[in-house]
Amino acid sequence: MRTKRWISGRITLAAAILIGLILCSCGGPRRDLVGKWRSAGEANTTIWEFSNNGGVKIGSIQGRYSFGDRDRIKIETGSSTSVYELELTGDRMVLKDLRGTKNEFVRVK
Repeated sequence: MRTKRWISGRITLAAAILIGLILCSCGGPRRDLVGKWRSAGEANTTIWEFSNNGGVKIGSIQGRYSFGDRDRIKIETGSSTSVYELELTGDRMVLKDLRGTKNEFVRVK
């Protein structure tokens, strides 16, 4: 009887850990964001550079970024904080602010 409960408990624990890992991978840092981006349609524009460590550089302005729920990204600099809805598809990125304004970017290669 104890053996069955022990095995059942281990299976339940393993399932919970697996589910937790799956959920964490969905909401964690998006590796596909890391790199340099520029405004779509404009060759000479400010470059946005996202680092693995949560740092962002917008032109010469340094800041931090973090992810929220529902594909949201928060970008904080010394002078402002902005929240966007993030859409990433291959080498295209769209940042939509809370008013609905869209900023479209392409990856710099």
